[in-house]
Amino acid sequence: MSTTATAKKIGPVLATFMVANNMIGSGFFLLPATLARSGAVTVFSWLIGTLLAVALGGAFARLARQYPDLTSPDDYIRPSLGRDMGFLATTAYWLSSWVGNNAIAVAAVGYLVILLPVGDSAGVQLVGQVLLIWSMFALNLLGPRNIARFQSFCVIFGLLPVAAILIAGWAYFDPDIYRAGWNVSGESDAAVAIGSLATVFWAFIGLETGAMVAGVVRNPERNVPIATLGGILLAGVVYMVSSVLMMGIVPVEELATSSAPFALVAGQMFGVWAIPVIAAAAALKATGTLGGWMLVTGESGARAAQRGFLPAIFGRLLKNGAAGLGLLIVVISMTLIAFTTVSDTVGNQFETIINMAVTLVVMAYAAAGLSLLLGNRAHPAGRRERLLGMGALIACGLLVWSTPIDTLMGAAIIALLALAAFRGFSRRRDDAMPR
Repeated sequence: MSTTATAKKIGPVLATFMVANNMIGSGFFLLPATLARSGAVTVFSWLIGTLLAVALGGAFARLARQYPDLTSPDDYIRPSLGRDMGFLATTAYWLSSWVGNNAIAVAAVGYLVILLPVGDSAGVQLVGQVLLIWSMFALNLLGPRNIARFQSFCVIFGLLPVAAILIAGWAYFDPDIYRAGWNVSGESDAAVAIGSLATVFWAFIGLETGAMVAGVVRNPERNVPIATLGGILLAGVVYMVSSVLMMGIVPVEELATSSAPFALVAGQMFGVWAIPVIAAAAALKATGTLGGWMLVTGESGARAAQRGFLPAIFGRLLKNGAAGLGLLIVVISMTLIAFTTVSDTVGNQFETIINMAVTLVVMAYAAAGLSLLLGNRAHPAGRRERLLGMGALIACGLLVWSTPIDTLMGAAIIALLALAAFRGFSRRRDDAMPR
């Protein structure tokens, strides 16, 4: 490899922050309100969730070493598990990305309504969510470069005021408020800690991105594991600290009903002038995250179509690289989800959506662990691969255990219907081919 080519690649520090930034998104701004319905005991959920994410991150770091040019789950799953499992993992990952986009939109609108002369009723939230989804679709039609610029702007100006709260907030932390809201669920501490795992794990979706961009990291065998595990730990600490801090400033009863918990905390700390400032920053960051993940959805759908996993329309790109028609179908589907998941509070709607998104992505994560555990001819499973693969499967098992049964049933039905359609249409296409 030439010195010039190596110089253009990123090192472990930048790669670590990239992985962490991909995880610090809408959950950062809305999960405290969702978790406040159970209480501060969910700090144990963050601890366990971080450990599960580290187990999965270790598996993906190993896969990145074996497949340094991977761009899709199919790259590392098909060699060990076959085309059907490659299809299921790839499409589950794609589905989770655009289902989860609705949760990001919910978080963004929860803060936007504070800045506008409107109420925060379910109808207002729904209209705002749909308008934001279609606005980000229009922005995506301008091409990936414009989305990248917009997201960079949102990250810089969106996180600075929020970082100020995390630094200055400890002067306002009240241990009595924190203890009073320790467990308000009526269940045991252990039941809450395990039962909230699927919810908190929304924060760690994106842990695989270090492996997906191994090709642009210097010395990937050494630096991808550092970036993946370092990014997970950094994100886990940020989420845990922010959750503990907020539940020690505002009583959990108030936090649970808020559509903009960070703005609520800012008002308690600095006064009413801080509420619109923090609301604007949080809305900006969440909107940038939505635009970026919509880009990921379009690109992952295009790659899936190129592999024959989705209809060809998803693989048609505009001249500027935007996934126009495929993304249009996705946005229409997101709009339907917005209508079917509308709830009395933002926290309830957010939790419903993220539980489905996490369940779908866990399917892809489990397939990754199984492929590492079994190995293949090119990459036989040694002791380290089997341990990492088993750790990933145990992590996925715990996440499935903590997921509501109706969400699991819905995800299973989606997976079975998708596989049936894939097998049926694949067979027709194969039969139509000349022999």
